[in-house]
Amino acid sequence: QVRLVESGGGLVQAGGSLRLSCAASGTTARINAMAWHRQAPGKQRELVVTFTSGDSTNSAASVKGRFTISRDNVKNTVYLQMNSLKPEDTAVYYCGANLGGWYWGQGTQVTVSS
Repeated sequence: QVRLVESGGGLVQAGGSLRLSCAASGTTARINAMAWHRQAPGKQRELVVTFTSGDSTNSAASVKGRFTISRDNVKNTVYLQMNSLKPEDTAVYYCGANLGGWYWGQGTQVTVSS
């Protein structure tokens, strides 16, 4: 199993930036993909960006060019750099890791004010 802890959320004005972190612990060697999802109030959870073991990424159209995923393999940490934030980016952001099945963190709140 793996434990994921997100951090870095907060309140930011539109146009601002935030960097989310996701620290993984446990059987991290078995992780074959990681992802960020988000869920806004009253909406379904949606994919933000995925990161596979082959270093390929897949981003939602709504965040392309603004959000970037990266990782530090030494620290077992994945980052989500979010730039040019918009009010519609307001959501709880969840970090996930796939080890044959998906494991998710507790989420971190991102609020973008207009």
